[in-house]
Amino acid sequence: MCGLAGVFKYKKSDLSRVVSEMIGAIRYRGPDDSGVWCEPFVGLGIGHTRLSILDLSPAGHQPMASTSGRYVLAFNGEIYNHLDLRVQLSNGSWRGHSDTETLLTAFETWGVEKTLQSSVGMFALALWDRVEQRLILARDRVGEKPLYYGWCQGTFLFGSELKSLEVHSSASFEIDRDALACYMRYAYVPAPYSIYVGIRKLLPGTYLSISPADSAGHWPHPQTYWSAAAVAAPDSMDHWNDETAVEELSRLLSTAIKGQMVADVPLGAFLSGGIDSSTIVALMQAQSSRPVKTFSVGFAEGDYDEAKYAREVATHLGTDHTELYVTPGDALAVIPQLPAIYDEPFGDSSGIPTHLVAKLARRQVAVSLSGDGGDELFGGYNRYFWARSIWDRIGTVPVGIRRLIGRVLTLYPPEWWNQAGLAMRTLLPSRFRMSAVGDKIHKLAEVIDVASPEDLYRRLVSQHRDPMALVIGAEERPIWADEQAARLKRQDFSENMMFHDLVGYLTDDILTKVDRAAMAVSLETRIPFLDHRLVEFAWRLPLHLKIRNGQGKWLVRQVLDRYVPRVLIDRPKMGFGIPLDSWLRGPLRDWAEELLGEHRLHQEGYVSPTVVRRKWEEHLSGQRNWQYWLWNVLMFQAWLRNHDRSPAAAVSDY
Repeated sequence: MCGLAGVFKYKKSDLSRVVSEMIGAIRYRGPDDSGVWCEPFVGLGIGHTRLSILDLSPAGHQPMASTSGRYVLAFNGEIYNHLDLRVQLSNGSWRGHSDTETLLTAFETWGVEKTLQSSVGMFALALWDRVEQRLILARDRVGEKPLYYGWCQGTFLFGSELKSLEVHSSASFEIDRDALACYMRYAYVPAPYSIYVGIRKLLPGTYLSISPADSAGHWPHPQTYWSAAAVAAPDSMDHWNDETAVEELSRLLSTAIKGQMVADVPLGAFLSGGIDSSTIVALMQAQSSRPVKTFSVGFAEGDYDEAKYAREVATHLGTDHTELYVTPGDALAVIPQLPAIYDEPFGDSSGIPTHLVAKLARRQVAVSLSGDGGDELFGGYNRYFWARSIWDRIGTVPVGIRRLIGRVLTLYPPEWWNQAGLAMRTLLPSRFRMSAVGDKIHKLAEVIDVASPEDLYRRLVSQHRDPMALVIGAEERPIWADEQAARLKRQDFSENMMFHDLVGYLTDDILTKVDRAAMAVSLETRIPFLDHRLVEFAWRLPLHLKIRNGQGKWLVRQVLDRYVPRVLIDRPKMGFGIPLDSWLRGPLRDWAEELLGEHRLHQEGYVSPTVVRRKWEEHLSGQRNWQYWLWNVLMFQAWLRNHDRSPAAAVSDY
């Protein structure tokens, strides 16, 4: 795992210094080595900062030139099948054993598109073709690794994170209010937008090229080399019976894990005790001759504590387990770091425990495998079966009656419903037992008047139902994930939700969270569920192999049953969260009040003080639980203060 940054069509003489500064801003992504390569006559500078995972010798130094000198590459990520590619390439004179060298030889032998299609892994890269005089940027299929690009005063900038672009000597970026409205809805800035006007995220599964002949301000069109929409097309469905599907998932996942356990440095895994991480760890341990190092964090608040479950799974599997129980002080200490860690506004509060478990793991390992992706591929989120059930029941009920039901449901605060849920817990089947039932009932009340299944999904994933009423002067834009989902011709509502999450929420929230939280402490993360061969397999499966009897991830559960007793796993799904609701009324109250002060909001001019203050006061009074709504705004406010130089920014940090 590494970081890259650079400039193209830069007209000043301090090319090397500028690129060095850009790389210096993200040095934590690769503290082991760094380098800069320049082609002054076209104003090209490519920088790289390295976290050494494969080939720790100088032979792995980047930017790296190909044997012929035609290509120069800066590469962030891992190519898990690079040794297999070496066999196909039949090059008898390898200088080292890095996957970067393998990629360069493949580019020379096969060209750009075939090399990308042949590579199994996660990556973002910048490749300079000295013969054709073109710069190529590429990103992996699902979007595990980030890559930003755009124009600033006639110079084309690119980098792994926005902060590397921000330190460029000519950088002066304007906040994109329309992108901010999208952020307020989703709690992340969706691709291809960034928080800045004129800076974009490269879309997953694409590459672009730009040459010196292209005029300043020209936006190269990304070319698709792998399409999630094509993979999920209805005609891609296969016929599977239960037994063969379980065997194939076990084989594919074991193969992916085997490839991702290759490293020249210590390696471990995150373990929450849930289905996905437990499956990954079980298959790792089955292929390891020594106990796998596993890591989890827990909270004293019982509704948020998964560490006890992780401990039971680790004991059963015989892993070398480390856990950390986080105090409120530990978690609160991370909050001032969030704007720098996430680079642009990011409203997923689970970024806090994710950063803490990454920091815990980094004390012992340099690489950690993660169970992310299982929910989106195999139907793990409650909305995949609850939303479908809700729509089947309310779709034919007049909207006026549904609105009345919604008002009745919100007569009682979430805490009342939570207590009622606890009282009835032992009377309900396990699949109907939910944590935080009050919040879910209030969420239901907010979506009960929807007009269509698509509207229901949009409401469920929206933190703000009307962000244009919140963000001053904004017009919410269509997003790439919506466009991709509109192309999908599957008839089933649950599958449509899963696909939308795959191309939107997974890439722009989950993978962003994991990458930034881990790279901030120089930890590489690998995600076996997102091996593209496994993604393609998952979309060839009929839905009943994923969701069965009102429960998600049926197929993954069958694999896990071979290693872990169901009693250790069978419990209501928990999010990787923190007790924000009470913290905002307690230890975070003063910090939040500073950021949400009416005068401050008026002075900054981005969000409506009236709307924000009303939600804040309702939350403080206990009338409603607006923790996620408010956290979204607070993370923008904290990010703005971190980037702002106005008088309001002088307010002391938490």
